[in-house]
Parts: sequence; C-alpha cells; structure tokens
Amino acid sequence: NAIFEGLRSPSRCLGLHFFSPAHVMKLLEVIRAKTTSEATLATAFGLADRLRKIPVEAGVCDGFIGNRILTRYRQTTDVLLIEGALPAEVDAALEGFGMAMGPYAVQDLSGLDIAYANRQRKGLRHRSDILYVPIADQMVEGLKRLGRKTKAGWYDYPEGARQPSGVVDDLVRAASAAAGITRQAFTAEAIVGRAMLAMIEEGLHI
Repeated sequence: NAIFEGLRSPSRCLGLHFFSPAHVMKLLEVIRAKTTSEATLATAFGLADRLRKIPVEAGVCDGFIGNRILTRYRQTTDVLLIEGALPAEVDAALEGFGMAMGPYAVQDLSGLDIAYANRQRKGLRHRSDILYVPIADQMVEGLKRLGRKTKAGWYDYPEGARQPSGVVDDLVRAASAAAGITRQAFTAEAIVGRAMLAMIEEGLHI
C-alpha cells in the first residue's frame, strides 16, 4: 500500500509473490492492495494462468499466506527443540509424514542468514507474546553457521551430504538447560501432530 501511494493509477497496481525456485514452484500469491481494481486482479489471474501457476488471492499482511504459515510452522518446531527434540528427529518425522524436506534441512538450503534477518526485523527476541527460542540466532551470531553455503548449519555438510551436527545438538540441549526446561522424548507422531496443528490453526486465522 505504501509503495503505491501517490501514483496516478494505483488501481492498476498489485503484488505478485513467487516462491523459490520461481520457475518450478506452482504457487503464486496475488496481493490485492487497498486500491487494486477488480480488472487489475483479473488481469493478474490471467497472467498466472499463462505462466502455468496456481494463483491465490492474498491480503496485505506480514508473510501473506505461505510465509505466514511457514513462520508458525518453524516457531512450533523450534519449541519442540527446546522441549526435547533434535533437528534430525524433527526433520525425519516430517519427511516421513510426506514433506519433501524437513524445516531444518530447508533452512540450511535457503541460508540461515535469511531467516535471521527476518527475525531481527520482527524483533522476536524482545517480544513477550511468543516463546523466543535463541538457538538459530546463536548459530548465526556465535558460530557463523549459515547452512549449506558454509558447509555448516543445522547439519554438517563435510562432503556435501547432510549429517547431524554434534555441535548443534549440544547447543540445543544447552538452550533447554538455560531456559530451565527438562527435556522429554517425542515420537514422530507427536512431532507431526504439533507441526500440522500449528499450520492448520494459522490457516484458520488467515
């Protein structure tokens, strides 16, 4: 909305949010601004069809639809870590459920610095309405583990293959201790249930 302020024809403006990699991923979020006309919206849906994308209308909010749900998903799995799970256990459970990659493998692929910058923008560590889990910030700030591009993120990549990291597992356990949380074991079913329910609930709010 701020981008379109002061334009001669704001009714002709909207947002198109592609997903990475854009030439492969089918979803296209069509962001209707407060000034977007019906004709402009229809034109965007027609363009999406020509691009062989699946268009979904979204309102203006932080993260639109996909990333807003993804944020809730990741926050939930981070809570699972501090309560007793390890990154490899979370990823194995969700990949077993049917996800192409678990949340921590995905973060390593995209780069931990990307998510770090987003958390800093939102000021998550200073908010009182969420449980702030410091593990990912500690990995970036203290250990400079940025994912596959540095051969070290949530996992180690000594020869390119993903391997659980003892350093990260120790960091996870230390974060639980610092928060005064007694760690517990989670079954794969419990991990999947928590993660899916969080996404379903966020979808309901949207």
